[in-house]
Amino acid sequence: MNQSIHAVVFDAYGTLFNVHSVIKRCEQFFPGQGESLSRLWRSKQLEYTWLRSLMGRYEDFESITRSALGYACRSLDLGLLHGQAQSLMDEYRRLEPYADVPAVLDALRGRRLAILSNGSPGMLDDMVHNAGLGSFFDAVLSVDALQIYKPHPTIYQLAIDRLATKAERIAFVSSNYWDAAGATSFGLRTFWINRAGTQPDELGYAPYRSLSRLDQLTAALAG
Repeated sequence: MNQSIHAVVFDAYGTLFNVHSVIKRCEQFFPGQGESLSRLWRSKQLEYTWLRSLMGRYEDFESITRSALGYACRSLDLGLLHGQAQSLMDEYRRLEPYADVPAVLDALRGRRLAILSNGSPGMLDDMVHNAGLGSFFDAVLSVDALQIYKPHPTIYQLAIDRLATKAERIAFVSSNYWDAAGATSFGLRTFWINRAGTQPDELGYAPYRSLSRLDQLTAALAG
């Protein structure tokens, strides 16, 4: 086991939790459009976090998620009723963890574990609780404390401050390349979970390791 890594910090959305588990509910309301709605919703959700940060006009992740849902439905010409909107928003509080997540977290016991996410505190707390994963984490950290979104460098400092651990002793794990690049630029040792086999963005900061599955993380940390 690599003794230089004292803590492992995970992104939440797309890394531990499958944002596209909402497709089932989307499909229930809009047959044949579930996948398209989920993907456009997620894309616009991320775009809004970056735009809000650049504008200096913060809104919490729950508000951004609701706005992105409205945009996606209008773009796809889907008539979204108020009750449907609330039901879809509720899905973000019970996103499904990827199948390998519990075993990976259990294998990492002995190190300090945390989540560092764009999510609003209430959304994150409900999601972690509903998935039965709360006992694994020493901290669930939200950008809401600083009111700016990843990959702003001040966000990664949150993990250092809360875990009282030096940057070089923290492994940061994300499936979002832009997030891994931001954490690398900041000085964390990063692991990119590239489940979809996508090309890395050209941002000038490559992750320490690229893995195709989360369950490869324990071996990578031991190396």
